[in-house]
Amino acid sequence: MRAIWSGEVSFGLVTVPIKLYSATKSHDLSMHQVHDEDGGRIRYERHCEVCGKKVEYKDIDKAYDAGESTVVLTKEELADLPADDSKEIAVEQFVPEEQIDSMELEKSYYLEPAGKSAKAYVLLRRTLEESSRVAIVTFTLRSKTRLGVLRVREDVIVLQGLRWADELREPEFDIPKSRLTKKEQEMASSLVDSYSEDFEPERFKDEYQDQLHTLVEEKLAHGEDIDTEATFGEVEDEDDGDGNVIDLMEALKKSVDSRRKSSGKASGGSGEGSSKKKSDSASSKTGSSKSGSSKDGSRDGFSKGSSKGGGSSQKKKAG
Repeated sequence: MRAIWSGEVSFGLVTVPIKLYSATKSHDLSMHQVHDEDGGRIRYERHCEVCGKKVEYKDIDKAYDAGESTVVLTKEELADLPADDSKEIAVEQFVPEEQIDSMELEKSYYLEPAGKSAKAYVLLRRTLEESSRVAIVTFTLRSKTRLGVLRVREDVIVLQGLRWADELREPEFDIPKSRLTKKEQEMASSLVDSYSEDFEPERFKDEYQDQLHTLVEEKLAHGEDIDTEATFGEVEDEDDGDGNVIDLMEALKKSVDSRRKSSGKASGGSGEGSSKKKSDSASSKTGSSKSGSSKDGSRDGFSKGSSKGGGSSQKKKAG
């Protein structure tokens, strides 16, 4: 891994020298564009629409279109902005983790302790763990001021970018009111139960990327002209039906039956293990709902929705 940034985390008078590493990567196959007639690679050139000359990247400035006029911002002016010089991740708040809405989350980074001693790093990590809170921070990366959150993942402090408040959009549509029957709700709950299990991300594969790699390997091995049906098998067209409104109850029944059959095949026809797993899962959920949030709090991830109301209710109970 190669560090993409170095600086320090500051909270109060304590500073923690760190190096920043990207915590995620793309598994997409890297491709470029070519001319379909001769396979020649497509190149893009920057041309000025005033003089028509080709312009080198070093000679390009940025501009803001204000409607009737254009404001040009030079590289020197942008470099002189105060935020651009900061090498600090400043802790602004320590907040309950459940108050972070997952819609606010962006890219993740690992923080590695820098310098001869990791004592300050360990202090910050233990502070986060024992407080059951996360740190809201501000920092500058690639010339942009950013908002983020520090949390602990296993033994490593992770910085996760946050969107600014005005970057979240409100839904601009109305959801029609619909009347649901008790039977439909019960059947939907039964369907949820049949799908309930622990999340195992390794089980899920990017089928498109897998097939893309297979296609490239086949063409490398057998040349440009290959039989895609022989490689991937014949793909059946999905039946979209006659376009009529579906019978919700019938769809739920079929879904539950289909799930039960597939679960039975996966367990080799023995339902005992599957039933025990669901029973354990149900008991765990019941215990969790009775006891509320755990004493230590959640440390491995954020809630899927904002729980600010939940935070205030906890304070009332405590009072």
